[in-house]
Amino acid sequence: MIEITPEYKARVELVSLNVCNVVMPMDQIPENLLEAYANLCNELLEDSDEKFIKGWEAQPKSARALLPQTDFHGFYIANAWLQLSRVAQDISDAADSDEAIDEKEYNGIFTKISDESLKESIKKLKKARTDRALLNSIKAVIEGK
Repeated sequence: MIEITPEYKARVELVSLNVCNVVMPMDQIPENLLEAYANLCNELLEDSDEKFIKGWEAQPKSARALLPQTDFHGFYIANAWLQLSRVAQDISDAADSDEAIDEKEYNGIFTKISDESLKESIKKLKKARTDRALLNSIKAVIEGK
């Protein structure tokens, strides 16, 4: 289990916002999507099913040495948020009404998104061990550059 100190939470949130801002300016996000992002962020920070911490600890030491756990946690949450944005857009494009959006919106979507995001983030971190350009890119987006 992760001990979520105020410092840990603040760093994870900063990293995830930095990463997201590189892709999509957060001040241009619709309010309902920001609310969904906040919910997903809180759920993934809490890590009640311990998927994140188990995934992190299963990494080779060489991969874990590349980033602090907080930065990787934020990177993972940002990745999940970006996937949520894409899914929300797809649902919005396909839905005929607000009711259709509501029915589809939370139908296990957070679990699917978080699982896929964790797999993708771990894959990138492992690859970054031998791909210096990828590692530099990850570090740049974490710092909001």
